[in-house]
Amino acid sequence: MNVVYQDFSKAFVKVPHGLLARKLVQCGLCKTMVRWICNWLSERTQRVLTNASFSSWKEVTSGVPQGFILGLVLFNIFINDLDGGLEGTIIKFADDTKLGGIANTPEERSRIQNNLDRLERWAETNKMKFNRDKCKILHLGRKNEMQRYRMGDAWHNSSTCEKDLGVLMDNKLNMSLQCDAAAKKANGILACINRSIVSRSREVMLPFCSALVRPHLEYCVQFWAPQLKGDVDKLGSIQWRATKMIKGLENKPYGELGMFSLQKRRLRGDRIAMYKYVRGSHREEGTSLFSAALQTRMRNNGFKLQERRFHLNIRKNFLTVRAVQQWNSLPQSVVEAPSSEAFKQRLDGHLSGVL
Repeated sequence: MNVVYQDFSKAFVKVPHGLLARKLVQCGLCKTMVRWICNWLSERTQRVLTNASFSSWKEVTSGVPQGFILGLVLFNIFINDLDGGLEGTIIKFADDTKLGGIANTPEERSRIQNNLDRLERWAETNKMKFNRDKCKILHLGRKNEMQRYRMGDAWHNSSTCEKDLGVLMDNKLNMSLQCDAAAKKANGILACINRSIVSRSREVMLPFCSALVRPHLEYCVQFWAPQLKGDVDKLGSIQWRATKMIKGLENKPYGELGMFSLQKRRLRGDRIAMYKYVRGSHREEGTSLFSAALQTRMRNNGFKLQERRFHLNIRKNFLTVRAVQQWNSLPQSVVEAPSSEAFKQRLDGHLSGVL
């Protein structure tokens, strides 16, 4: 498997207003709305301030404003046809583009190169440019032949680790680097709290740690959940250190603090994600990820899923594999919750007596 990470150069600055207007019309927007947007984008000026000195004003002839919801929406509309004619998998998120596919045969490797050629032609047609230095290839698999790819005359460099929407991915799908990065950020914030906050009361410290420290340890954690004991302990020790900072509660267990351990929170998050895929808002995606189990006996819940077997530990650690057994073991009263909020409440009651 080869994954190519593409990065636009000054993406939001280079969007041509004329091309954007035509694409807005093609999307079905009325002429009045298109004129309003064009008026909003046109006749803007900017200047630079350096050492209390201003440059002269200069008209802005391209680009969409950053920091505005409308600016991001307009950019997404502009690149909406980026994947036209491409074969295989392509994923877009704002100015980040990722494409790839299986690359075991010459035909499959050629298909990826053809997709890159199409992206290059799209960029030329739409007056955009890819940042060649930031375009990287991640080669996955032990028998990967490390095929090189190019855009125009420039060859993409191979990488052993790339940041994918804030999550560090290495070419072995080992999440230890991501665990290290998350722990480093969380430790830095915790140290800042320790230096800056005088009060050590529970009412002050718990909200600070929950709002500022824990998010770094749980961002997309269902995807990169640690599996090695060293990584699990590394993340868990940060929350343990945070609770030790609370005056009078230094040696209290998580239960008395009204908290779950990080490992327990990850298990809880796995089950909540499964509920969304099986019964909640992501049912449509869930049908392609899971298969219902054949019910031979009326036991546990009525929404049991088929448990698949894999040899590779990496594959076993995927959410779609590791969480199935957890889901199947939930009692029917929890699984049949009518809403996501009701499911969380029933799940918390169930977990408090199990873990």
